[in-house]
Amino acid sequence: QMQLVESGGGLVQAGGSLRLSCAASGRTLGSYSMGWFRQAPGKEREFVSGISWLGGVTIYADSVKGRFTISRDNAKNTVYLQMSNLNPEDTAIYCCAARRVSLHQPTTTPSDYGPWGQGTQVTVSS
Repeated sequence: QMQLVESGGGLVQAGGSLRLSCAASGRTLGSYSMGWFRQAPGKEREFVSGISWLGGVTIYADSVKGRFTISRDNAKNTVYLQMSNLNPEDTAIYCCAARRVSLHQPTTTPSDYGPWGQGTQVTVSS
């Protein structure tokens, strides 16, 4: 069974950058589209970005388009989220997840994904 572990979160000033990583174990990521989601206190889980199993298709939420870049290295069984020009509204717990079904394109719907990592906290100060 696949397990996902996120890392790379932290505290950063507005305008700064962070790179999140999502490392998989137990199963290869190479056949699964992956997604990044975030949840801020008191808010619902929100789609951030998704990438297809070979990386040829990427999708982004409008709120992060042009600032965030998703990528993957299947040889390392890892997915990344490069975040730039961060602002306080980006503060949240960021989680990665694998699509439940292999060889399906990424979507923006949380219920299409599972398993999930435990998340990494990103805090952006103004």
